[in-house]
Amino acid sequence: MAETIEEKRQRLLGLAREAVSKAYSTGEHSIAQASNAYGEIDKSRNLIHERVEEWYGIYFPELGSANQERFARFVVEAGANKKAAGQEQLRDIFGDGAEQVRQAIEKSIGSEPGAEEFKALRALASMELELGRVAQEIDAYMKENVPKLMPNVAFITDYRMAAELLSRAGSLAKLASMPAGTIQLLGAEKALFRHLRTGARPPKYGAIFKLKEVTSAERWNKGRVARLFAAKIGIAARADAISKRFIGKELRQELDRALARIGSKRQPQGLRSRRTQPMGGFRPQRGFDRQGQWKRGRRQVR
Repeated sequence: MAETIEEKRQRLLGLAREAVSKAYSTGEHSIAQASNAYGEIDKSRNLIHERVEEWYGIYFPELGSANQERFARFVVEAGANKKAAGQEQLRDIFGDGAEQVRQAIEKSIGSEPGAEEFKALRALASMELELGRVAQEIDAYMKENVPKLMPNVAFITDYRMAAELLSRAGSLAKLASMPAGTIQLLGAEKALFRHLRTGARPPKYGAIFKLKEVTSAERWNKGRVARLFAAKIGIAARADAISKRFIGKELRQELDRALARIGSKRQPQGLRSRRTQPMGGFRPQRGFDRQGQWKRGRRQVR
C-alpha cells in the first residue's frame, strides 16, 4: 500500500529530526559556539579595558597597563583613593611590581575621582573583570573538550586554533574535506573577495596567522609556513574525522623538520617589496569603471 502524503511527511520529518539530533550529539557545534563566544568576549574585554585605562588615566596616568587584569583590579579595589592603598594590598594585586606602583603613587600628578564618577568607573572595571572570568571558564571548556574531538589538529596547533578552524569550517567533516589552500585562507574571506573583486593582492593566510610559528617566521617565509601548517592540518582533520587514529606526534615531527629547513633558508636576493619594484610591467585591474560597467583584464603600469 502506497504512503499517503501525510505519512510521507511524517516519515521525512522523523528522518530530519534524527539527522539533526545526530549532528548535534557530537559536540562540534558546542565547541564552535564556545570558540565564537571566546573571540567576541576577548574583543569586548579589550575595548572595555581601553575605556577604563583612558578614564582612570585622568587620575593615575603613571600606572600604565602592562597587565589588564591587574589594572582593573586596582581600579576596583583601590581606585577611589590610591594613596590609601596599603603595601599588602598592592602586593596582592601587582606581586613583585608593588614597590614600583607605590613609588608611582607617591609621585603621581593625578587627583582622586569623585564618588559618583568612581561608582560608574568601578562598575566598568568590574565588568571587565567579570568578562575575564567568563573567558577563563570558556577557555577551560575548550581545553578539556577540543582534544577529545580533534586530538590530531589540537596536537599540531593548539586547542584554541583547532576550535576556531572548526567554527570557521562549519563542522569537522567539512574541515576534513577542504584542500590545504582553503584551510590556509580560513578567516581571510574578506581579503580574498577583495582580491577577486578589485585585483588587490591576495591574502597568504587567515586564522593560521595566529600560530606562533607563522607569526615569528621571517617575512619571506610566512606564506611557506602557513601552507605547511595548512597541509598538515588537513591530514590531521581527516584522521580525526574518518580514521580516528592518532597521528599527531608523527605530523608534529614532520612539521618541526620542515620548519627547520624553511628557517635555514636565507632571504632571496631578488625579493623586493611591492613598493620598491621597478616601474613598468603589468598589474591585474578588475572592478567597476566610472560608468558602472564591470571590467577585468590587465593594464600596463606606467
